[in-house]
Amino acid sequence: MKVKDNCWCNKQASEEILELESFLKIIADKNRLRIVCFLDKKGETCVCDIFKNLELSQNLTSHHLKKLRDAFLLDERKEGVFVFYSINRREFKKQEDLLRKIILNKK
Repeated sequence: MKVKDNCWCNKQASEEILELESFLKIIADKNRLRIVCFLDKKGETCVCDIFKNLELSQNLTSHHLKKLRDAFLLDERKEGVFVFYSINRREFKKQEDLLRKIILNKK
Protein backbone atom coordinates (compact mmCIF):
# COMPACT_ATOMS: atom_id res chain seq x y z
CA MET A 1 0.00 0.00 0.00
CA LYS A 2 1.46 3.33 -1.06
CA VAL A 3 1.04 6.37 1.18
CA LYS A 4 0.56 9.66 -0.72
CA ASP A 5 2.22 11.95 1.78
CA ASN A 6 4.25 10.92 4.76
CA CYS A 7 2.24 13.21 7.02
CA TRP A 8 4.16 12.06 10.07
CA CYS A 9 7.57 12.83 8.59
CA ASN A 10 7.79 16.60 8.25
CA LYS A 11 7.72 19.22 10.98
CA GLN A 12 4.71 21.20 9.69
CA ALA A 13 2.59 18.07 9.33
CA SER A 14 3.62 16.89 12.80
CA GLU A 15 2.55 20.23 14.29
CA GLU A 16 -0.76 20.05 12.43
CA ILE A 17 -1.35 16.55 13.74
CA LEU A 18 -0.68 17.72 17.30
CA GLU A 19 -3.10 20.64 16.82
CA LEU A 20 -5.80 18.33 15.48
CA GLU A 21 -5.18 15.84 18.29
CA SER A 22 -5.68 18.61 20.85
CA PHE A 23 -8.95 19.69 19.18
CA LEU A 24 -10.26 16.12 19.06
CA LYS A 25 -9.42 15.54 22.73
CA ILE A 26 -11.33 18.67 23.73
CA ILE A 27 -14.37 17.92 21.61
CA ALA A 28 -14.47 14.20 22.54
CA ASP A 29 -15.87 14.84 26.01
CA LYS A 30 -19.64 14.19 25.99
CA ASN A 31 -20.52 17.25 28.10
CA ARG A 32 -18.37 19.57 25.98
CA LEU A 33 -19.91 18.09 22.86
CA ARG A 34 -23.39 18.66 24.32
CA ILE A 35 -22.49 22.29 25.07
CA VAL A 36 -21.21 22.84 21.53
CA CYS A 37 -24.34 21.25 20.03
CA PHE A 38 -26.57 23.35 22.29
CA LEU A 39 -24.79 26.58 21.35
CA ASP A 40 -24.87 25.64 17.69
CA LYS A 41 -28.67 25.33 17.85
CA LYS A 42 -29.43 28.23 20.22
CA GLY A 43 -26.75 30.74 19.25
CA GLU A 44 -25.27 33.08 21.83
CA THR A 45 -26.45 31.96 25.26
CA CYS A 46 -25.91 32.94 28.88
CA VAL A 47 -24.04 30.42 31.01
CA CYS A 48 -27.05 30.19 33.34
CA ASP A 49 -29.23 28.97 30.46
CA ILE A 50 -26.60 26.48 29.32
CA PHE A 51 -26.36 24.58 32.61
CA LYS A 52 -30.11 24.70 33.22
CA ASN A 53 -31.01 23.37 29.76
CA LEU A 54 -28.34 20.67 29.79
CA GLU A 55 -29.09 19.74 33.42
CA LEU A 56 -25.47 20.07 34.46
CA SER A 57 -24.16 21.67 37.63
CA GLN A 58 -22.96 25.26 37.30
CA ASN A 59 -19.42 24.28 38.37
CA LEU A 60 -19.21 21.45 35.82
CA THR A 61 -20.58 23.68 33.07
CA SER A 62 -18.09 26.43 33.90
CA HIS A 63 -15.24 23.91 33.85
CA HIS A 64 -16.19 22.68 30.38
CA LEU A 65 -16.78 26.20 29.07
CA LYS A 66 -13.27 27.17 30.20
CA LYS A 67 -11.77 24.17 28.38
CA LEU A 68 -13.65 25.12 25.19
CA ARG A 69 -12.66 28.79 25.55
CA ASP A 70 -9.00 27.91 26.15
CA ALA A 71 -9.10 25.90 22.90
CA PHE A 72 -10.56 28.99 21.12
CA LEU A 73 -13.71 27.03 20.24
CA LEU A 74 -16.03 29.49 22.00
CA ASP A 75 -16.34 33.23 22.06
CA GLU A 76 -17.53 35.00 25.19
CA ARG A 77 -19.18 38.34 25.80
CA LYS A 78 -19.76 39.91 29.20
CA GLU A 79 -22.79 42.03 29.92
CA GLY A 80 -22.76 43.19 33.51
CA VAL A 81 -22.57 40.06 35.67
CA PHE A 82 -23.75 37.80 32.84
CA VAL A 83 -21.43 35.93 30.49
CA PHE A 84 -22.70 34.86 27.08
CA TYR A 85 -21.08 32.16 24.96
CA SER A 86 -21.21 31.43 21.27
CA ILE A 87 -19.47 29.11 18.82
CA ASN A 88 -16.24 30.39 17.28
CA ARG A 89 -17.15 29.24 13.78
CA ARG A 90 -13.84 30.39 12.33
CA GLU A 91 -11.92 28.04 14.64
CA PHE A 92 -14.24 25.12 13.93
CA LYS A 93 -13.80 25.73 10.19
CA LYS A 94 -10.03 25.80 10.65
CA GLN A 95 -10.13 22.45 12.46
CA GLU A 96 -12.46 20.97 9.84
CA ASP A 97 -10.06 22.04 7.09
CA LEU A 98 -7.13 20.58 9.01
CA LEU A 99 -8.98 17.29 9.44
CA ARG A 100 -9.70 17.14 5.72
CA LYS A 101 -6.08 17.90 4.91
CA ILE A 102 -4.63 15.27 7.23
CA ILE A 103 -7.17 12.47 6.99
CA LEU A 104 -8.53 12.87 3.49
CA ASN A 105 -5.37 14.39 2.02
CA LYS A 106 -7.41 17.31 0.64
CA LYS A 107 -6.66 21.01 0.92
